[in-house]
Amino acid sequence: MRSLPEDPIIRELVAQARASILTRRTILSGAAAGSAALALAACSPLGSTKTLSPAKDHSATVKSLTWANWPLYLDQADDKSYPTLAAFEKQTGLKVKYDIAVEDNDTYYAKVKDQLALGQDIGADTVCLTDWMVSRWITLGYTQKLDHANIPNIKNLSASLKNPDFDPGRNHSVPWQSGFAGLCWNKEKLPGGLKQVSDLWAPELKGKVGALSEMRDTIGLIMLEQGVDISGKAWGDKEFTAAIDELRKHVDDGQIRNIKGNSYADDLKSGDTVAAIVWSGDVEGINADIGSDKFAFALPETGGTLWSDNFLIPIGSKEKANAEKLINYYYEPEVAATVAAYVNYITPVEGAKEAMAKIDKSLVDDQLIFPNEDTLKHAHLFRTLSAAEQNKYNSQFQGVLLGA
Repeated sequence: MRSLPEDPIIRELVAQARASILTRRTILSGAAAGSAALALAACSPLGSTKTLSPAKDHSATVKSLTWANWPLYLDQADDKSYPTLAAFEKQTGLKVKYDIAVEDNDTYYAKVKDQLALGQDIGADTVCLTDWMVSRWITLGYTQKLDHANIPNIKNLSASLKNPDFDPGRNHSVPWQSGFAGLCWNKEKLPGGLKQVSDLWAPELKGKVGALSEMRDTIGLIMLEQGVDISGKAWGDKEFTAAIDELRKHVDDGQIRNIKGNSYADDLKSGDTVAAIVWSGDVEGINADIGSDKFAFALPETGGTLWSDNFLIPIGSKEKANAEKLINYYYEPEVAATVAAYVNYITPVEGAKEAMAKIDKSLVDDQLIFPNEDTLKHAHLFRTLSAAEQNKYNSQFQGVLLGA
C-alpha cells in the first residue's frame, strides 16, 4: 500500500476524504447535493485553412485559469465547493474558475468553433472533451502543444492510454476520465431492470425513454445489438444506416421522449423518463441529487461503448503553464482517487487504486472505476471515422435529432 504523500495539502485532502468518505454513496445517506436545450453543431472539414499560432503565455503574471468541463464531473461537497480544486488553489496560489460548460461535444464545439478558427481565446484555458472531438481539434490546429516538463506526473498515465492514434505520445491531450455508455432505469418503475437496448422499446415505456445526443454512444449501442463490431473496420454505410433507421423508428413513433447531452439527468429525476441510454458515472450523481438509490446502471448484454474525455489547452489560452499545473495536480494518485470516489468514472492514473484503499475500500473493486478484464470485454471503442464518414454519419444522426 502506498504511504501518504509528502505534500501537506494533499495529505490533508486525503485525510479529509478518508474521514468523510467523500463519495456519492455518502451523499445518498445524508442531504442531497444540490436544461440546456439540444443544439446542433455544424460539421467542419478536417483541415485548417491557415496555421494558427498559440497565444502568448501570461502564466508568470496572471495567477488564474478557467477550466471548462461537463456536469457531475468533479468531487463536490455539500456546500457546492470542490475540495480537490480548493486544495489546488491553496497549494499553488492560483485561482480557478470551474465552468460547467459542456453539455455534449457538438454543442460545445458549435459555441467556440468560430473563435478557435481565428486562434482567439474561447474563455477556457483547458477543456475536457471526448477522444473523437479532441482528434478534430488537434487536426485543425486548435490545441497548444503540451510541455511535459510542466506535467511530471504524466508518468502516472495508464500505459494503455499513452499512444492513441489521434495523439501519439500525448503531446496535445491528457485523459481526464474514461467511462461507459449503457442502460439506466428507475428501479421502482422497472424492478426487473434492463438487459438489452431493445428492452427500451417495450410498449409500457412509450414516451418514457431517453437517449444520448452523442452519436457514437446511442448509435454504437444499437449497432452492437445488431451484431456489429463497432471497433472493427468491417462495417460502413449499410450497418450505420440500419442503426439510424432503428433509432428514427422509435423517435417517430414517440417511444423516445428526448435525445440529450448531460441534461438527460433532469428528465430522469423529474420522472419524464424512466429508462435511458446514459453515461455510467452519472447514475451515482443522479441518485445523490435526489437523495435516493432509485436508479441503476448496467452495460447491455451485447456490450456498451467505452470512451475517454481528455484535457486539452485551446490555441488561444494565455494561461497555458497554469493549466499544465492543474493537469499535473490531478495526476497525483491520491487526488485522482478522491475524484474517482465521487464521479464514479474510470481514472486514468496509475496508483489511484492503491490510494483508493485509504479513502473507501469498498470502491477498490468497483467496476465503474477500476474495471477488470471481464468487464472490459463488454465495452467497445467506436472506431475512428474518416472525415467523409464523420460528416455523413453526423448529418444522418442530426437529422433524427431534429425529429426528437
